[in-house]
Amino acid sequence: MNPFRLLAMACLAAGLLPACEAPESYSREWPVYHGDPQGRQYSPLTQITPENAGQLRVAWTYASGGASPEGRSQIQCNPLVVGGVLYGTSPVLRVFALDAASGRELWTFDPFEGETLSSLGANRGLTYWEDGEDRRIFVTANEWLYALDARSGRPVPGFGQAGRVSLREGLGRDIGQRFIISNTPGALYRNLLILGTRVSENADAAPGHIRAYDVRSGKIVWMFRTIPQPGEPGYETWPPDAWKTAGGANCWAGMSVDPKRGMVYIPTGSASYDFYGGNRLGDNLFANCILALDAATGAYRWHFQTVHHDLWDRDLPAPPDLLTITYEGRKREVVAQATKSGFVFVLDRDTGKPVFPVEEQPVPPSELAGEQAAPAQPVPLAPPPFARQVFTEAEATDLSPASREAVLARLRQVRTGQRYIPPSREGSMIFPGFDGGAEWGGAAVDPVRGMLYVNANEMPWILTMIDAAPAAGTAASSGRQVYVSQCAACHGAERQGDPAGVYPSLLTVSQRYKPDSLMRLLANGRRLMPSFGHLNEAQREAVAQYLLDPGKADHEAVAAVADAPAVPYTSTGYNRFLDPEGYPAVRPPWGTLSAIDLNRGVIAWQVPLGEMEALTQRGIPKTGTENYGGPVVTAGGLIFIAASKDEHIRAFHQQTGEEVWKYKLPAGGYATPAVYEAGGRQYVVIACGGGKMGTPSGDQYIAFSLE
Repeated sequence: MNPFRLLAMACLAAGLLPACEAPESYSREWPVYHGDPQGRQYSPLTQITPENAGQLRVAWTYASGGASPEGRSQIQCNPLVVGGVLYGTSPVLRVFALDAASGRELWTFDPFEGETLSSLGANRGLTYWEDGEDRRIFVTANEWLYALDARSGRPVPGFGQAGRVSLREGLGRDIGQRFIISNTPGALYRNLLILGTRVSENADAAPGHIRAYDVRSGKIVWMFRTIPQPGEPGYETWPPDAWKTAGGANCWAGMSVDPKRGMVYIPTGSASYDFYGGNRLGDNLFANCILALDAATGAYRWHFQTVHHDLWDRDLPAPPDLLTITYEGRKREVVAQATKSGFVFVLDRDTGKPVFPVEEQPVPPSELAGEQAAPAQPVPLAPPPFARQVFTEAEATDLSPASREAVLARLRQVRTGQRYIPPSREGSMIFPGFDGGAEWGGAAVDPVRGMLYVNANEMPWILTMIDAAPAAGTAASSGRQVYVSQCAACHGAERQGDPAGVYPSLLTVSQRYKPDSLMRLLANGRRLMPSFGHLNEAQREAVAQYLLDPGKADHEAVAAVADAPAVPYTSTGYNRFLDPEGYPAVRPPWGTLSAIDLNRGVIAWQVPLGEMEALTQRGIPKTGTENYGGPVVTAGGLIFIAASKDEHIRAFHQQTGEEVWKYKLPAGGYATPAVYEAGGRQYVVIACGGGKMGTPSGDQYIAFSLE
């Protein structure tokens, strides 16, 4: 055991640190997404310490293949390591197995081999299950859940049909061609794989019901409806017939399991449409909830809703952490959920009751016709927020007088200065922005000390609503009107894309696509763009014609989008608020790493995460950067995290937040690392997929170890 850990254990014995959870036999590999079923992103390994982290070197690299040359592919995978084998996925969702000590390829599996479809979205990880000699890897690709033989990579014949099952089936209603995939691994409980889905965020969304699959056969064993039907808990929080057409309330972020209690803890997202709820008035259970279910049966146990009637896309972004803290002199087994809003809700694991006080605070009303925003929202009084909450003129950038003046001029045109300002025509400030606060990388916890470590974005975004005209399902619409209702939320009302390059400009589509190739793209989707198969061919033809020739005035009217609730508004897109130089409009830091003592409900330290070298050269202190991916904490006293826009992986001292090591990656490490032991050596591995925030894409996995 290293000196840091010996000191910590001595302090625990002397009563100088709270005894939160006795050391247990945590895996020395990385067998589960985020490290263990409890979502703790913790490794018991002690070989690498703050004292020797500077000696870390590249141990091996692996090129997984499939990076997009235009910089729009990503890898978000937190790989698994079991029995000396590392399992991961490529930018095009090719699954591979490597020797974990050398990076030597053992096998690969391409879920799209022989098919005309391509991958949709990025995969965040896999699930491993074994029973004797039966060893399986479960992975999702587009609408399919695959079971692969862990030794060969071949589909398991007895699972579903030829080794796969469709996520479109077993939802209790026909969703037609509505978008549904899963890009975060499910949770295992005994012989059940409990799985959530990613669905559309528009009014055409499929329901986000939770399903448990038999790991051997692929049959659905139970389903929990997150949009309740008559007679079920939560039904009264929706309009009477909403369950027939409403969508969302899905778990795209992953979930955590308490094997001892036999309970699964599920973080859910918002109901759809994200930014207008006039057709779904009410609190909308079980959207935006930490939902506790009996893992064996799917029976409801409790819920805690973090946002009522969400209008801000405040999905719960990552699996909650299950740990034991010492609060007011006694041990409490808790669920700790980090949120996009920068809050940590700490709840009793058995009841869902808050451990620290939570206050329902009044928030502004909506000004949009037909909307009724919730009059109050839950705000934890402890721990304090780990990201700033309100954007006022005092928070405007001070990088230069010109930048500040331009930001202030725009700021004075929008609604700001409060939490939870509803969407509006003039523009509403979303701060922290749509991507957090916390994001899908999740938080790491030290289960011995009761400390939680979480990275955050402190980026302002502006949400502006416009008329959908005519409302979907109520009138005929032209190609532009189909575009406004289906595409503008990502690509902007005028096809301009977003400044960060996540959603590309469509102003030059005719230079890149012919009518037939654009129609294939709309029908099938590609990478981060979903399929628009729910539109009929005439609708796709109309929007394709509009994109290829927007100046033409006589686009033929087509039938409105069918089978979707009518909503009168849409947004102009996901728009970061930037200064004229392209930097965030708020004063730094723009990205942080925080240590939160959950025993006392206080922030122990907070440091910038990431660096803008161009600003450092101007004499500006480290600003931090926008960041995606999460941290891992080790018993060796370190926090490993990549995530930052400057494309580095770093190690921080667990007790002080001091940066003790960093390495420039070949592409951004927008994923969560895995820490494991192989052949007596400790390794840290990170997927270098890039492709976010305008950074180049990559396809490499890089593992580090001591010299």
